[in-house]
Amino acid sequence: MSTKPDRNGSARPHTGVAVGLRGVGKRFDGGVDAIKDLDLSVGPEEFVSIVGSSGCGKSTLLRIIAGLTPCTGGSVEVHGKTVTAPRRDVGMMFQRPALLAWKTSLENVLLPVRVHRRVSDDDLREAMRLLALFNLEGFEHHFPEQLSGGMRQRVALARLMMTGARVRLLDEPFGAVDELTRELLNLELLKIHERTASATIFITHSIAEAVLLSDRIVVMAPRPGTVAAEVTVSLPRPRSPEMAYTTRFQELAREVRDGLHLQTEGR
Repeated sequence: MSTKPDRNGSARPHTGVAVGLRGVGKRFDGGVDAIKDLDLSVGPEEFVSIVGSSGCGKSTLLRIIAGLTPCTGGSVEVHGKTVTAPRRDVGMMFQRPALLAWKTSLENVLLPVRVHRRVSDDDLREAMRLLALFNLEGFEHHFPEQLSGGMRQRVALARLMMTGARVRLLDEPFGAVDELTRELLNLELLKIHERTASATIFITHSIAEAVLLSDRIVVMAPRPGTVAAEVTVSLPRPRSPEMAYTTRFQELAREVRDGLHLQTEGR
């Protein structure tokens, strides 16, 4: 059973499992094992970051959970149901915002709705609310080429929220922006997580980012990828960037860094 620190930093148990993986493996053509014997469970409101060296299977793992790539071993369940194809209650965001260039910010945010049905007045109001939440008022009718990189990522975040997904998968979503924009986007993501109940799995190469955002950090071993270590982030919520200067934050970062170094040295 997974745990999530409460606002005072002490861990409290989750009830139920939003994402459950048992003995998951992925072997590509040619006999290359990207992932092998991986076990992981994520609670319904838990924020879990995954860190590991390049090529350890992090992105492949997210694609398996999303139903975009089938596993070749083990089982994957979301809210108790086996994943065999993409699901409407699972949303995914990639490193690049993947906005449609010929659609405005508002139209891009409404895409998850439009794929399945006609857009209602309520949907329109919700999309406008999300754009305002991400400080994009006045840019609703701008096209992606008229937006900065950080603004495009905020549109992509709003689109992810528009799906209403109870499981959110984010694959290095802020890796291509500058550090200042990245910090601002981290703050936006923290606000989202505090306001909405969802299971979030977040891939990053930044240890500090993982500690700031997460309830738990999973360290993956190099190929074939598997869970090598887990670190529970015993920091209170709500989080703030100033926490990075605290002794406990530095201790947690060191624990994650040690786990990564052990895996690298062991191969």
